Amino acid sequence: MRLGLSLGYQTAWSTPADHLALAQEADRLGYAVVWAAEAYGSDAPSTLAWLAGQTARIDLGSAVMQIPARTPAATAMTAATIDAVSGGRFRLGLGVSGPQVSEGWHGVRFGQPLARTREYVEIVRMALARTRVAYQGEHYRLPLPDGPGKPLKLGFHPPRERIPIYLAAIGPKNLRLAGEIADGWLGTFLSPEHAAEQLAPVAAGRAAVTGSEDLAGFDVVASVPVVVGEDVPACAELVRWYVALYVGGMGSREQNFYHAWVSRMGYADAAREIQDHYLAGRHRDAAAAVPLELIDRTSLLGDQARIADRLRAYAEAGVTTLSVLPFAADPDTGRATLRTVAAAAELAGVGG
Repeated sequence: MRLGLSLGYQTAWSTPADHLALAQEADRLGYAVVWAAEAYGSDAPSTLAWLAGQTARIDLGSAVMQIPARTPAATAMTAATIDAVSGGRFRLGLGVSGPQVSEGWHGVRFGQPLARTREYVEIVRMALARTRVAYQGEHYRLPLPDGPGKPLKLGFHPPRERIPIYLAAIGPKNLRLAGEIADGWLGTFLSPEHAAEQLAPVAAGRAAVTGSEDLAGFDVVASVPVVVGEDVPACAELVRWYVALYVGGMGSREQNFYHAWVSRMGYADAAREIQDHYLAGRHRDAAAAVPLELIDRTSLLGDQARIADRLRAYAEAGVTTLSVLPFAADPDTGRATLRTVAAAAELAGVGG
């Protein structure tokens, strides 16, 4: 199991310099990849291109670039460009986001996300392979049939014709699609105790293509909050608001993928209470309703030895890249967190 770094996106309490400091420390420590995200603030490609010029070995991944934000061709151009400027270190993570962001921010209807994702990935792969893009799908038609457009191909040679593509997925159907069409899966709120439930549809998707449910060569990526300290409940307090945001507020009452997954994990009553509080504006009450067990199972909390035990559990559950999301007050603490996790991985015998 390799280690990765999840930066998330820029917030009111982080700066590009903070993210650069963490990425450079991860690069120095031998972490495999650094991921940048986007929602409706900072975008992932700009951050990754900036980091590419200031790191040496670490891969650079989008987790994710939003499908409704760009045409497939624009995504292919961006992926090829970052891969070129980084010397072949880019990983393309994609996701449909949610209906609130897709329709409210990008003005793109959210309907039929699975079919749209499949077509999108097919076009991106076609463009990156420098074939002339001619595609007639339900959601994308290239070139348009009633105008002057003609099939075009990417206008330069990127370092690689096949850039690894990852899908962010949380529901069973999306997980199956990831196994079928992607090179890896970007998982959130993944716990070793419940990993088998999420990996089963991924394996089924792989079997539909390869005839085998073997996940060899498929990258299972878990993004995991980490807080180092002696007092586990105190460490969990730093993550509590993050869980409440996703379970309670990342979507509507009718459609919140994180709420649905946490409910399937066995926390349905807590998830309902979190969402009720959050949607009513009672964010403090929502955070208080998050069970400590849920935080602990989906985070790395405690001292180096305890983190090593959990890293071992993640590896045994089938995770191949564990990307840590440091919950740290400043860059120095964040870098120290990355060093502790690297030492814990060595202690657990799961690095590499």
